[in-house]
Amino acid sequence: MTKIGYARVSTTDQDCSLQEAALLKAGCEVIRSEKRSGISTKGRDELETVLSFLRPGDTLVVTKIDRLARSLGDLMGIVERLQAKGVALQATDQNVDTSNAAGKAFLQMLGVFAEFETNLRKERQLEGIAKAKVAGIYKGRKPSIDAAKVREMQAEGIGATAIAKALGIGRASVYRMISG
Repeated sequence: MTKIGYARVSTTDQDCSLQEAALLKAGCEVIRSEKRSGISTKGRDELETVLSFLRPGDTLVVTKIDRLARSLGDLMGIVERLQAKGVALQATDQNVDTSNAAGKAFLQMLGVFAEFETNLRKERQLEGIAKAKVAGIYKGRKPSIDAAKVREMQAEGIGATAIAKALGIGRASVYRMISG
């Protein structure tokens, strides 16, 4: 019956210390932290470590459900893994108890709102980029491939594979530059 804590922040300028303090206060014996986006579970090594470490009777503790997952699909996938192992889920800042129907429903609602918030943030970002483009402020990132060099090498009779290798780019990128 061990409490294992998991803390996550999205960006490098954020800090897990407040979450870690709350997890310690909640009685966690082990706490794993990482700085990774919560939009996907891919690449979240500390989360995977925690999920594989948990044993029947343990409790996974987070401060908020959105620290665990930002999409309902990922959240439900994690919850299913926990249930299959006989592990409970607790959120210190939210009344989550996965041992009863009401707690499971509340957990799903929190997951829906976390995903909704992520989608709203994406929409606002895209709107901001569109406005900046219209105003001439945003031009996108600078090209990482020198199209002139690709065309020059192609004109010299060098094949796409050799160009890609010489410039350290993908062959498909070479074909895009040549045809575009």
